[in-house]
Amino acid sequence: MRVRLLLTLIVAAMMLVPVQAGDVSVQQTDQQEDSRQPSANATTLYLWHDGINNAWTHFDANDTTSTEDGVFTEDIDNGLIDIDLRFRMNPELDKRLMMTVDGELRGTLKLDLEGDWTNGDNQGPCQNDCEQLNITVNYGMNELYRYHHTSTNQGEQEIPFTYRFTEEDNIWDARDGNPVVHVTMKLRGDRTTGFGGLTQTGNPASFTMYLGEDSRVDLPIHESTWEEAFQAGEDGMEEEESPGFGLVVASAAIAMAAIAQRGRLEEDE
Repeated sequence: MRVRLLLTLIVAAMMLVPVQAGDVSVQQTDQQEDSRQPSANATTLYLWHDGINNAWTHFDANDTTSTEDGVFTEDIDNGLIDIDLRFRMNPELDKRLMMTVDGELRGTLKLDLEGDWTNGDNQGPCQNDCEQLNITVNYGMNELYRYHHTSTNQGEQEIPFTYRFTEEDNIWDARDGNPVVHVTMKLRGDRTTGFGGLTQTGNPASFTMYLGEDSRVDLPIHESTWEEAFQAGEDGMEEEESPGFGLVVASAAIAMAAIAQRGRLEEDE
């Protein structure tokens, strides 16, 4: 009987011990230390580019891998510039975000433009092959907002854009809601040089975007975002159902079988 009691106590203790995969506190600390992820004090996406092929965005106002002069530029004397920049969050979003319903997304692009980008006005070289500025904000595979800017001017300027969140688009589910800011525009230049370079006619085309704090998207992230219950999600595993729990159950089943077998042996004696 003493053996059966001892085994029963062991099984009970095993059932009460919580099992978790890895050191959760360490994982949470690592996430908090990544300044590129959103937090209660970091709710702005900043746009970055390496000046070659790579564009990205994240929540840190500093990035040493972006261009040293803080701008992205393409220019041409005579021809078409096709701007197609996808600023995808890198690293991927690792938190669920809840936007305030009716809260306002506020974005700004700072640009410096030259050339022609208007079709059909007979005031420049565009021949139905140009395109005015378009800004699209996506979260994961979902399009949140598209803005077509028709009042762009020559020279340096700031382009503001806004959007109000609804109940249908205010939840961004971590990597499945990874944000992307897509910027497109087509500009044409028609500068020509003659007489051995002594004369020039027409105008070049140039697209310059200022990066970092000059081109950004402010998000109305609700304070409930940072609560553990929201981060767990409706389909999140409860603590006792975390990886490793099956091992405890299996061990308990083996121990219970041993108790039953021991009981039968004692009864036979």
